[in-house]
Amino acid sequence: MQDENARRVISVIVVNEASVLSRITDLFSGRGYNITSLTVAPIPESKYSRLTIVTSGSVRVSEQITKQLHKLIPVLKVYEHADLVEKEMALVKFPASENIADISALCSSYNGKIVNVGDNVVIAMVADEPKRIENFLKLINRYNPKEIVKSGSVALER
Repeated sequence: MQDENARRVISVIVVNEASVLSRITDLFSGRGYNITSLTVAPIPESKYSRLTIVTSGSVRVSEQITKQLHKLIPVLKVYEHADLVEKEMALVKFPASENIADISALCSSYNGKIVNVGDNVVIAMVADEPKRIENFLKLINRYNPKEIVKSGSVALER
């Protein structure tokens, strides 16, 4: 039996024009679907943008979303990822009084590093798979993070 609340990663290629994002998010909210993560960026050297949407639901819900997205005029392509490379990024601000060597070592274990050092704070960046980012964010609590900012997912089919 399929998981009725499985995590789904959907890419949408759209014409980069005003109101496209609003129309897509309206489609989700109008049908009661939640968007866990939404990342949008222009595709270099084109008039298109790629949206990476993370949501959850059954196969039926996913198929419904995909069919509805195809009906929107500026949407060129919609596909749910089966075999993908997916990454998220997090920036974390720590007090400068924390052990910077330990923080740096932990960051390097999660494809990251210290990216900025100020008088009172140290900012670290990590970029990894979503589950690993979650794990990193749990582990860093012992270093008293002052602020955490996490990106949405980006994904490409293998």
